[in-house]
Amino acid sequence: MAKTHNMVIVSPILERDENHGSTIWNTAVIIGHNGNIIGKTRKNHIPRVGDFNESTYYMESQLGHPVFQTKYGKIAVNICYGRHHVLNWMAYGLNGAEIVFNPSATVGSLSEPMWSIEARNASIANNYFVGSVNRVGTELFPSPFTSGDGKPAHKDLGEFYGSSYVSAPDASRTPGLSRNSDGLLISEVDLNLCQQVKDKWCFQMTARYEIYAKFLKEFVKSDFKPQVIADVSLRE
Repeated sequence: MAKTHNMVIVSPILERDENHGSTIWNTAVIIGHNGNIIGKTRKNHIPRVGDFNESTYYMESQLGHPVFQTKYGKIAVNICYGRHHVLNWMAYGLNGAEIVFNPSATVGSLSEPMWSIEARNASIANNYFVGSVNRVGTELFPSPFTSGDGKPAHKDLGEFYGSSYVSAPDASRTPGLSRNSDGLLISEVDLNLCQQVKDKWCFQMTARYEIYAKFLKEFVKSDFKPQVIADVSLRE
C-alpha cells in the first residue's frame, strides 16, 4: 500500500519477541514510500491505570526515542500513554523530529479532558507537529471483569472517543474528527514552521539541559532529598 500510494505508513502492531522469552511489545513499524521497512519503535511508558493495567502483558521499550528520516520529513511515534510524559515528548524533539504521531486507544471517562491539551502543549514546547490519533467505538468482552479499583464488574473498557486532530508548533490545530465514527483527516503541513517557531521563541537554545541533567542524576539515587526550603516561622 505504501509503495502503491507513494506514502509513509505508521503501522502499530503487537510484537512478540521469540528470542527473548516471547516478550510482548506495543510496537509501531515505519514503512517507507518504497514499501521498505525503515525501522520500528516501541512504547516507552506502560500504564497502570484502572482497566488499562498493561504491565501484566507489555514491557517498557529499551529502544529510546528514535526519529525516522522519511521522504516527507523526520517523524517519530509517541505511542498512546507516552503522551502523558513531558520528557518523552522532549526527547523526540531533541532527536530532531518534525512530526510526532501519537496512536492511541483511550476512553472518555479516563482521558478526554486532557486530549485536546497535551498534544498542543507538546507541539508548542518542542516545535514540531503532532498527529493525535484515537479510535472510536466500544469493545465488549464475553465475561465481566474488575480492575481492583472498587468499581463494579463490567464487560467493556468504556467508549473510545476518537476526536483525532493535528496540532502545530505555532499553537494552531485542525478541527477534530468525529467522536463516534471513523474518519479520515487530511492536513497539509509546512515543516519550515518548525524552524521558524524555534527561531522565534528559542525554547531549546534557552533551555538549561545541564541543570536538568544534574537534577535527574540526583533524583534517581536512593538517597535523594527534595530541595525544599522551609519557612522557619512555621515551627513557632
